Amino acid sequence: MSDNLVRRNSFSPAAGLLSAIGFLLVLCASSAIAGQPVRILDASGHWLELPGPAQRIVALAPHIVENLYSAGAGDRLIGVISHSDFPAAARQLPQVGKYNSISYETLIALKPDLVIAWGSGNGDATITKLRDFGFRVFVTESRTLEDIPRNVRLFGTLAGTQGHANRAADRWLSRLRALRQAHETLPAVSVLYQVWHDPLQTLNGDHLISDVIEACGGRNAFADAAVLAPKISIEAVLARNPEVIIASGMAEARPQWLNNWNAYPGLSAVKNDNLYHIHPDVIQRHTFRILDGMEQVCRNLNATRAKSATQNRSHTAP
Repeated sequence: MSDNLVRRNSFSPAAGLLSAIGFLLVLCASSAIAGQPVRILDASGHWLELPGPAQRIVALAPHIVENLYSAGAGDRLIGVISHSDFPAAARQLPQVGKYNSISYETLIALKPDLVIAWGSGNGDATITKLRDFGFRVFVTESRTLEDIPRNVRLFGTLAGTQGHANRAADRWLSRLRALRQAHETLPAVSVLYQVWHDPLQTLNGDHLISDVIEACGGRNAFADAAVLAPKISIEAVLARNPEVIIASGMAEARPQWLNNWNAYPGLSAVKNDNLYHIHPDVIQRHTFRILDGMEQVCRNLNATRAKSATQNRSHTAP
């Protein structure tokens, strides 16, 4: 399963606080000027203070690396973690371990003036240890699609590249609005988003990928599940009979296990050939590329609607 599943409400200690102070974060960030002190509240409720924009940044998640480049701050990066593979320049940077296993010796040797952490991925224990070592740490989280450009703006403030970051965020939000508007009045399509096959696992309505599905006029078939990434049964899928199944898997190639659904020809998604695959990096990383994944989801749902319309016409023809 991908290390970079995109979540809503995934950093529970700060979830309520994050919603309440979202506007304050942007307001504080917008007041920073290059060369002057920076003071910003992060997703854990911690105030970060820097004497000036950061020049030596270590990022502890692949999506944070990618968003720093989107903010125009890629040249400030001096360290990343494993699987930080986009853009290509990130592959050349020193690695400080995995998202859940940091090499503190390597990190200390790099002498960063800022470490940007992923709250729900790196975890409280790691973040506390980083601060105990004396590192300045900024904790980030994404719970909605709008949090992605907001974090890019914040990264621009942290690195002194606000102009670049703000322009990039504005362009991305315009693209998001256009996608939503193009699909908001279309007939709803029920969707099973399949994360994995053994065990069979999906995502509930609190997950950010549900935002993606809904933005395309879809309906998450397991939105009402009690946990964020529930394990489900074949029987439960058959009972809910989704019109579309979208699988992510682990890589660019379509997972072989997606074809396992062909054993259930009565399932609507199988009967109408609506089994789709999307590369996990463009749907499960909370970066600007998630709109590339959204465009694929929208195309899949539009194809499903077209098939349904054709079938309805054939059934009503004299």
